[in-house]
This record gives sequence, C-alpha cells and structure tokens, in this order.
Amino acid sequence: MTLPDRYFEDVYAASDDPWQFETSPYEAAKYARTLAALPRDHYGRALEVGCSIGVLTARLAVRADALLSVDVNEKALGRARARLAAQPEGTRVTFARRRLPEDLAALGGPFDLVVLSEVLYYLSPEDLERTLDGLLERLAPGGTLLLVHWTPHVHDYPQTGDAVHEAALRRVGAGLRHVRAERHGDGHQGYRLDVLERVG
Repeated sequence: MTLPDRYFEDVYAASDDPWQFETSPYEAAKYARTLAALPRDHYGRALEVGCSIGVLTARLAVRADALLSVDVNEKALGRARARLAAQPEGTRVTFARRRLPEDLAALGGPFDLVVLSEVLYYLSPEDLERTLDGLLERLAPGGTLLLVHWTPHVHDYPQTGDAVHEAALRRVGAGLRHVRAERHGDGHQGYRLDVLERVG
C-alpha cells in the first residue's frame, strides 16, 4: 500500500528536517552527484517530485528556466517556499501540493527534466507503475529522467530503491534509453542513481 499522507504529517510534526537534508554530509555528497549526473547544463521546464523542504530544489532551480516542485506535505512545502524566496531574480520555481499518481493530470508538461529523488519507494507497486507511465507521457522528446534512491531496506517503505529503479529500467527500449548507472555506498548507507532519456 502507498504510504498515506498521515505518515508524512507525523514525520514532519516530529522534525523540521527529518532526513537531515540540510546538515548531512551524506546528503550533500549525494546532491552533488545528482547534479553532476545530469547530461545537460541547463533545461527549459523541469519537474521535481517529492521536493520535501527544498534543499535539492534550490540547486535544481539554477539549472532550469522553470521548475515545478511538488510534495504531499504542506509543512514541507512551506519550508521549501521560504528557502527559495531568496533565490536570484529570474529563477522561476513553482510549488504545489500533489499526490501521485492521483494528481498526474494536474502536473501539466511536457518537461525537459524530471527528477525523482528519494520518493518512489513510498508508492505501492501498482501506484509506481501508474506514476512512471504518467511521468513518461509528460517527458519531452530528448528529455532527461533522473532517479536517485536509498538502496538499504526500510521496514515501513512499500518498496526498495532497487525495485523502483528496476521498474523504470523495464521501460528502456520502449521510448527510453539508459544513459547512466551509478551505485554509491554500501548495504548500510548507499544509493542508486540512474539517468534515462526520452527517445524521439
């Protein structure tokens, strides 16, 4: 079952930064690798799913003309909006509360870049398939799809990072090509990164 909104309400009620995005050296290094893995220096329209408190959002914002960042939790979105309020003039970031796959139609598109960082393993296998299909429909020809997920097992997540990446990779050859694959860390603290590109 996909984790309910209440799960994230409880998480953010307990901490303003529950995953230490602001302070963790591990997270900082992962964000640096995430940005370095992008095959283009700059994108037109970008989508970030699961923006949380906006730490990665701030870095993505300078790589796109327009960035739509979405999350299911209003408290997290509030912190993200405050963080991005000080961005340089001309940086266009829009925040919206969205739950996938239910709100796929509200995302709009097409997007030249879709970033899925630490978010897909919250979905059930059925919702994951619907979400991937819906996002790929909104990825522009030549567009980049980037996935980054923690790989060690987490007992209350419906899926592992490896499972969600393998689901995305099953679409290679059907409108997608695989551009980059990386693994960092180990079974205790590690992540997987895959970059795909829309063909055509």
